[in-house]
Amino acid sequence: MASAAITLAADAPTLSAANTGFMLICSALVLLMTPGLAFFYGGMVRVKSTLNMLMMSFISIGIVTILWVLYGFSLAFGTDKGGFIGWTSGWVGLSDIGTADLWDGYTIPILAFMVFQMMFAIITPALISGALADRVKFTAWALFVALWATVVYFPVAHWVWGAGGWAFELGVIDFAGGTAVHINAGAAALGVILVIGKRVGFKKDPMRPHSLPLVMLGAGLLWFGWFGFNAGSWLGNDDGVGSLMFVNTQVATAAAMLAWLIYEKIRHGAFTTLGAASGAVAGLVAITPSGGAVSPIGAIAVGAIAGLLCAMAVGLKYKLGYDDSLDVVGVHLVGGVVGSLLIGFFASGKGQSEVQGLFYGGGLDQFWKQCAGVFAVLGYSLVVSAILAFLIDKTIGMRVSEDDEVAGIDQAEHAETAYDFSGAGGGAARTSVTTAVGGESKKVDA
Repeated sequence: MASAAITLAADAPTLSAANTGFMLICSALVLLMTPGLAFFYGGMVRVKSTLNMLMMSFISIGIVTILWVLYGFSLAFGTDKGGFIGWTSGWVGLSDIGTADLWDGYTIPILAFMVFQMMFAIITPALISGALADRVKFTAWALFVALWATVVYFPVAHWVWGAGGWAFELGVIDFAGGTAVHINAGAAALGVILVIGKRVGFKKDPMRPHSLPLVMLGAGLLWFGWFGFNAGSWLGNDDGVGSLMFVNTQVATAAAMLAWLIYEKIRHGAFTTLGAASGAVAGLVAITPSGGAVSPIGAIAVGAIAGLLCAMAVGLKYKLGYDDSLDVVGVHLVGGVVGSLLIGFFASGKGQSEVQGLFYGGGLDQFWKQCAGVFAVLGYSLVVSAILAFLIDKTIGMRVSEDDEVAGIDQAEHAETAYDFSGAGGGAARTSVTTAVGGESKKVDA
């Protein structure tokens, strides 16, 4: 018995300063993605909605952080209750978590895991905001974020990643959030826009991005932060799987961007900066669930397929008549579905698990498991999100007035504008300054 106790003690995980530091850096990278998303969305809207888009992402940082500490972490990763939700009362407010307590079977503190997952919880509702541009009351949006995180995100995170969650136990593979983050947010976006309706002037007025440089800046920040999002989800890199995910993130994103641009050139005759940014994000979305299961060659295939299909999907809103302002459905929902389902074909058996997809001799068993996870999350998020939007709309009202929407939601909701042009142009007051010209002092207008 004594020797067995010694062996167990020796085998127990101990705190790794390297893995802990890695996870804290990854957490900061994932947090950076939310301001990156704000810039990405902010550049894609018209000038009069810029600040509102920034604020719709930033408010998620405030609301979800508090909810995650109070009860969200416990609901998502606490002791399983029937496969659908978790709960550990000692984690409410993080009250009974010690600084040296390690996360289950890993070499990092529970608090490091908690804060890493907090950043996922923050960005997921922020993703939804892009579909609702120009027309939603800020107070209604803030309430929706709080309710949606509580009744949709926290339970779904438990399904997919929590020990005992039904999707986790079924064997659904979701390395970093194809179902829990992207399909979840994309389906929610679709549910809400079906309730609140179209923008004033949809399909009639030009609604072009007002700042493509902002869009590219946001896409770059997202791409940068996504390495923490994806590689960090292995919670360390002792076996190299985190490195595989890092490589596959880069490879798939590049392939998706190229595929989108090629489609765009053939279909519309030009390579656009908006297409490059959107294609990159589509690749990032698709590799998120699959990158730990596929090889780099498989990552190229996943990225290229996602880039092509997402580029094709963004035009569906005009054919089907739903107003997805910034293509959240076309990129995040479609990209998440594509990336999750392709695991059933491209899983190599040499990454995060020994599971092999159809193209590697594994048959369709994993594909059907992926289908179960994908369509359960899609259906649950779509229906519950639509119900939440309907209830908010019937109580405090979800949309701003038509006059405020036309005049500009920034002024109506925030009493600010993104750019101040009042001092620009030839009408500005001119100032005299003294300068030296040819050795003499002369007054000139500045």
